[in-house]
Amino acid sequence: MTTTAIRYDTVIGLEVHAQLLTQSKMFCACPSPSLRSPPNSTVCPVCFGMPGVLPVINERAVELTIMTGLALNCRIPEDAKFDRKNYHYPDLMKGYQISQYDLPLCKDGWLEIDVAGKTQRIGITRVHLEEDTARSQHMINQAGESYSLIDVNRSGLPLMEIVSEPDMRSAEEARAYLTKLRQILRYISASRANMEEGNMRCEPNVSIRPVGESALGAKVELKNINSLRHAYDAIKFEVDRQTQLLESGGRVTQETRGWREDTRQSVAQRSKEFADDYRYFPEPDLPIMTVDRACVDDIRSRMPELPDARRRRFKDQYDLSDYDSRVLTESRARADFFEATVALGAGETSPRAKTVANWVNGEFARLLNADALEIKDSRVTPEGLSQLLDLIASEAISGSTAKDVFSKMFNTGRLPAEIVEESDLGRLESADEISGAIAKAIQESPKAVADYKSGKETAIKFLVGQVMKETRGRAKPDIVLQHLREKLG
Repeated sequence: MTTTAIRYDTVIGLEVHAQLLTQSKMFCACPSPSLRSPPNSTVCPVCFGMPGVLPVINERAVELTIMTGLALNCRIPEDAKFDRKNYHYPDLMKGYQISQYDLPLCKDGWLEIDVAGKTQRIGITRVHLEEDTARSQHMINQAGESYSLIDVNRSGLPLMEIVSEPDMRSAEEARAYLTKLRQILRYISASRANMEEGNMRCEPNVSIRPVGESALGAKVELKNINSLRHAYDAIKFEVDRQTQLLESGGRVTQETRGWREDTRQSVAQRSKEFADDYRYFPEPDLPIMTVDRACVDDIRSRMPELPDARRRRFKDQYDLSDYDSRVLTESRARADFFEATVALGAGETSPRAKTVANWVNGEFARLLNADALEIKDSRVTPEGLSQLLDLIASEAISGSTAKDVFSKMFNTGRLPAEIVEESDLGRLESADEISGAIAKAIQESPKAVADYKSGKETAIKFLVGQVMKETRGRAKPDIVLQHLREKLG
C-alpha cells in the first residue's frame, strides 16, 4: 500500500507600510526628519505623547493617501475616521497609535502584476492612514552587554498602510506586487518607497493549504521586512517550514515571526494578535472626516500618468518595443528625461525616439549603474543629450567619439559642443589631416598592402580599420577608403 504525498497551495497577502512625503509629521508641526537628522532632534510634546496635547490632521498626508487609493483603483468612501489602536511597546510612548480601523480613506481596489508572461489582478482590501512609531536601536557595549535606545524622530511621521487580499500564490508574485507598488508610489510622489532606508516596509501573511481546499490555513505574519530580496527569501523559507511541519504531523500555529537575515530563517516572536486585542475605539480628539467629491476629483486631476498607461503610450506614440517601453517607464524621472530629449529634436519622431531610447537604456544606464545614481541625480540634461545626437546625425563626430564625449558630459555636466571643441574631437576630413595615419597604416601592415595589390579587395578594410584606430574614430571611413585607394594605386 502506498500513500500519495499531499500537495499544498500557498496563500499570501501583504501589508505594506510607506512613509509619506510630507514636510511635517502627521499630527504636529515637527518637520519630517532626514536620514542625517541627529536622534531625538525633530520632536515635540505631541511626538512624545505628553498628557494634554492635541493632534491636528496633516491635510497633505490625507491627499497623498487618497491619490494612492485612486492609483490603486480604490473606492473613496464619503466618511473616514481615526481610531486608537492600543498596544504597549517601548517605541510607542503613549501606549496607543492613532490609526484607522472600520472607516479607512480608501478600500476595494486592485493592482495588476505580470509574472512569467501572465497578468494577474491582486485585490487591495484597504489603504489607510496612521502615525509611525519611534525607532528602537539595539546596541551592545564594550563589555558585551546589550541595551536599547529609542529615537523619537520617526514617531508621528505619516504612515500609509496598504493591505492586499490573499491573492498571491508564490514568492515570485509577492515580489512582483511589491515592485509594482513601489513603482506607483514613486510615480505619484507619495513616498520615496525605499525599503533599505526604512520608509517602506512589508509584512507578508503566509499560509498553506492542501490543493483543492477552499478554507485558509493558519496564517503566519512575517514582521517588518525591509528589502525585496528578504521578502522573497522569507516567504520561500516560511512556505518550506510550514510544509515540512504539516508533513511531519505537526500543526502550524497562527503567530508573528521575525526574519533573521544572518541565518536566513524566520523565528517566533509572539502569538498573532486579532483586532480585539488592540481594543480599537474612535479617536476622541479627532472628528470624522467627510471626503468631499469635488476634492477627490481635484486630486484625480492632479495625478500624473501612471506607469502602465505610459508604457502603452510609448509603444503606440513612439513605435518602441515592449522592452524599451518597459525600461523607459520603470521610473517617472527616466520617462520624463526620455520625452524631454525627444521633444528637443527635429524631424520624424519615431526614429529620433528609438535613438534616444538606445542611449538612455544603453550607455546612460551603464554609467548610472556604475555610479549607483538615479537619472534625476545625473549631471546630463535632455538638452545635452539632444545636442550630442545632433552632432552624430550631422556627422560632426563619430559614434565611438560620441561615447567618449558622453562620458565627459556625465562626469562634468558640460555640453557636448564645448567638449568636442576643447578636446579637438571633431571629424577629420581633409587629406592632410589623415595622411599621417594612412602612411602609418600602410607602413605597419605590409601583408594587407600586398594582399590588396594582388587582388584581395577585402584587405583594404583592415587598413581602413587601422586608420580609424589611429585617428580614434575621428576620420570618416568613406574618406579614408578613398585616400587609401589613391595611395595604393
